[in-house]
Amino acid sequence: MEHSKPSEEKLSSREKAANEQNRQDNIKADNLLPSFARRDGVLFETTRLVGRRLSMDDVDALYAVYGDAEAMRWVGDAQPLTRAQWVEVTYNNYTSRGYGMTALVERQTGAVVGFCGLVHPGGQEDAELKYALRREYWGKGLATEAASAMLDYGVRTVGSTRIIATVAPEHARSQRVLLKAGMTQLATRQNDDGTFTEIFALSIGPPL
Repeated sequence: MEHSKPSEEKLSSREKAANEQNRQDNIKADNLLPSFARRDGVLFETTRLVGRRLSMDDVDALYAVYGDAEAMRWVGDAQPLTRAQWVEVTYNNYTSRGYGMTALVERQTGAVVGFCGLVHPGGQEDAELKYALRREYWGKGLATEAASAMLDYGVRTVGSTRIIATVAPEHARSQRVLLKAGMTQLATRQNDDGTFTEIFALSIGPPL
């Protein structure tokens, strides 16, 4: 006895139903994941910027920042990073915490203009805001735009109740960025080498 085969019309309907179910399942799955794990990789959008998860396609564009000693002067230990180093650090953060650094994309041109994110240097408890832009994008208010959006992401999506930022005392421009983004100056820390660092913080809820 020959078994009848499903008609093309019925098969198409089943496929459509399966595709729709998969789409709904993906939406549910996305809503259970932190934004860094969402399929489109987008964390936030502002008037001029899109903050999204880094990809290997960003290596050359981001190296214009990471490999620039002047742009990195106020970030970390002020040493430019190699491609391998930033890829390793970033993806380790994605894996261990679900968040890390993001690419900053200019909406108008689609160009990667810098990076911004939340990290935990040396395994510290507080999330720390970091950002840097390609030099040709300095002085346009993009740092404040990115920092404000990242802080909002940290509070609303990650659930952080305290985010800090560290700035050299002589870096007045960055201090203005942090104040405009909603952070407050908390303390001055003396480092092991005798230099000083200004500590800024955004705290949500009772003081910690």
